[in-house]
Amino acid sequence: MPRILGIDVPNDKPTHISLRYIYGIGPTLALRLCEQAHIDPQRRAKELTDDDISRLAGILDREYTVEGPLRRKVQQDIARLRDIGCYRGLRHRRGLPVRGQRTNTRLIESHLSLVICHLFPA
Repeated sequence: MPRILGIDVPNDKPTHISLRYIYGIGPTLALRLCEQAHIDPQRRAKELTDDDISRLAGILDREYTVEGPLRRKVQQDIARLRDIGCYRGLRHRRGLPVRGQRTNTRLIESHLSLVICHLFPA
């Protein structure tokens, strides 16, 4: 199983699918990465050489924010919204939908799971 940026990507899947297991890489970026690294996207991940893996890791380090730094940035953005007290920050703080989703009839499932998680931590 090749490791890219500390993430084990699946062996038996094509490279462009395996790259999607890294947080922050979607379908379009995975294909773009394969093109930049001169790797056939349909080649299986187990067929990648160490040179291919190092090229991919180098491109990801230089040009893109993925995994840990991206997660940290998202959390900082949410914390900033909470701190300034805007509407989106208040919705995050209360655990309610932030992007205008319906709450009149369809909130119960998500809200109940939040309540259960707080009452019975794992």
